[in-house]
Amino acid sequence: MRIARLGPRGAETPTVVVDGTHLDLRPVLGGGDVDRVFLAGGGLARIAEAVAAGTLEELPGAADLRTGAPVARPGKVVCIGLNYRDHAEETGAAIPEEPVVFMKDPSTVVGPHDTVLVPIGSTKTDWEVELGVVIGARARYLASPDDALAHVAGYVVSHDVSEREFQLERGGQWDKGKSCETFNPLGPVLVTADEVPDPQALRLSLAVNGTKRQDGTTADMVFGVAHVIWYLSQFMVLEPGDVINTGTPAGVALGIEGQPFLRAGDVVELEIEGLGTQRQAFEQATR
Repeated sequence: MRIARLGPRGAETPTVVVDGTHLDLRPVLGGGDVDRVFLAGGGLARIAEAVAAGTLEELPGAADLRTGAPVARPGKVVCIGLNYRDHAEETGAAIPEEPVVFMKDPSTVVGPHDTVLVPIGSTKTDWEVELGVVIGARARYLASPDDALAHVAGYVVSHDVSEREFQLERGGQWDKGKSCETFNPLGPVLVTADEVPDPQALRLSLAVNGTKRQDGTTADMVFGVAHVIWYLSQFMVLEPGDVINTGTPAGVALGIEGQPFLRAGDVVELEIEGLGTQRQAFEQATR
């Protein structure tokens, strides 16, 4: 299944996309949203039942509505750094022996086509296309990576926008360069795990102003999705609705000669095979 949320920010209507048509999920959600409570309560199974029964109606005017993030209010966004060998090499970092973990403020999550703001004082705003993993069942001290994928609700295109000076030159705390407002466009859809038989076989790419900058495959991850989920569960409880950004391949501005960091007016387009596309225009933040 493909789950979307359409409408103004904070007032999105959840839908399921069937044969290109957005079907209104409000009768299934009962006033709720696609969030931790819904996912933990077997919400995806109820959607599947409603689709099979043919009881859902088309959302009027869907084509004219803004696309929001497909998951509402993630409890946390956990990120894995340097998780592609070529990306670690281009930044001059060693291949990590264990996953590099940092957090991103969940309020950074916006829609896949929303405007992204270049922070005040930024000189090194950068791009990162990533496979996002949405947790569907509580994961705590998993016994092995073999248990991990059963805890996944689905997968999503994630843009881990970064400010490199804030991240790397302002006291060593990566979170500062990752948590600026609008710094995590997500979507356009949550593709449920049953439609992604192998998360390590997805091509992902990114272009800036029409020039392709990133073109890689999740097969090149240092630590695969199952390992990452298992590993994180040893240090924190992963709850339904949490998002894991699993790292980015080579081609970020930090690793390109001349370092063409993002400025107001730039346009970034992202795609992950089978998960959809994103497009963001960048604007300068103001007070």
